[in-house]
Amino acid sequence: MKHKKAGERFTTRDYLRFIIPSFIGILLFMVPVSYDGEISIPVALMASMVEEVLYDGLPVTMTVLLFIVAVVSTIVTYAKPKWIMKLDFMKSLFYVHPVWLFVRVIGFVLAAMTFWEIGPEWVWSVDTGGLLLFDLMPLLFTIFLFAGLFLPLLLNFGLLELLGTLLDKVMKPLFTLPGRSSIDCLASWMGDGTIGVLLTNNQYEQGFYTKREAAVIGTTFSVVSITFSIVILSYLDLDHLFIPYYLTIVVAGFVAALIIPRIPPLSRKPDSYMVERKNDDEPAREGESEFRQGVTKAVKRAKMNSGLGTTISSGVKNVFDMWFGVLPVVMALGTIAVIVAETTPVFEIIGMPFIPILQLLQVPEATEAAQTMVIGFADMFLPAVIGSGIESEMTRFIIACVSVTQLIYMSEIGGLLLASKLAVSFKDLVIIFLLRTIITLPIITAIAHLIF
Repeated sequence: MKHKKAGERFTTRDYLRFIIPSFIGILLFMVPVSYDGEISIPVALMASMVEEVLYDGLPVTMTVLLFIVAVVSTIVTYAKPKWIMKLDFMKSLFYVHPVWLFVRVIGFVLAAMTFWEIGPEWVWSVDTGGLLLFDLMPLLFTIFLFAGLFLPLLLNFGLLELLGTLLDKVMKPLFTLPGRSSIDCLASWMGDGTIGVLLTNNQYEQGFYTKREAAVIGTTFSVVSITFSIVILSYLDLDHLFIPYYLTIVVAGFVAALIIPRIPPLSRKPDSYMVERKNDDEPAREGESEFRQGVTKAVKRAKMNSGLGTTISSGVKNVFDMWFGVLPVVMALGTIAVIVAETTPVFEIIGMPFIPILQLLQVPEATEAAQTMVIGFADMFLPAVIGSGIESEMTRFIIACVSVTQLIYMSEIGGLLLASKLAVSFKDLVIIFLLRTIITLPIITAIAHLIF
């Protein structure tokens, strides 16, 4: 079988080079499966299985890894060994700005203090450093392992080219984004927000997204997974309300995704690329369907791959990039954020302005609920922990929905975004978090009044 397109001929082998890897990628990242009563995607499921098997050894592994990153980064950043500086990949891993070097060192120090229980308990307790080192870091380690290895199946064999062509007319007018960004959202929704950030950062570095587009996708479309949404709901004893709960999240999240890309700080990000990508797309033939255009682009992209070795190498580089570049930042910033939340009244004070807002919206137990509106910035699970003691089922429902639609959590997504190459600052994340809260809260409350 051959197809002629603008002077180029595609064989059956060419089509299979697009179809088979892309199909495997879809199965791994976007097809939900049920296991042990939980819904997840194969990549996240494999990660959780490996985490379960290796769990006892992962905290010490994380501590050693953070030590290696801190020491080697210090040597490379200040001594600049020639043999490392000549290797682009090694240089990108360890040659960092002094600020990020400091963050990497702090990440190791906090991990060591937590693992060996050194220093004050508020650093290493199960609610602070222990939450990061023993709960979140092992999960991220295994998710990065499998997501990084298999990402090339989604990115390098034409699937994004096909989806980008088909969905461009939907994504651009609605969300000011290219069609290919839809796959970032789907991977996050079915698997984990961290997978979405990994996808987005990879595409940004290759020149497929502008600074503005990448920032919008990372902060708006790296949504909380279905699995974690169910965990939040169960913890707040609201399992019987899953359908209205998830519909509320979808409606509120959709409205936020329409508004936030069109207002500062995201609207002010430049539409310039990190790297200029050669646009070698041939113009579509008159009367040709969008599907045919998409398939042609996809097959051409698949043909660009050099072989299995290149694909594996790309996957391994993804893994080390996330292990060495992201994990130290998450450990450092996440631990500090949770310590502030657990040991100081900062979030209680910041939450006070929400008391009259919640009272105006006629939310029961408004004073108790106010803190949960902002404490999620430190960690996504803290609103549920604090809100679990509230008697009003309606208020717990609102807390469950808001905590999921806020998206920016320093112990995970926030740390990942700051550690990535995306053009977002800590100040941006604070503003976006507050904007998402202000936009989604009235919508969620209005739906809650209808339900209750």
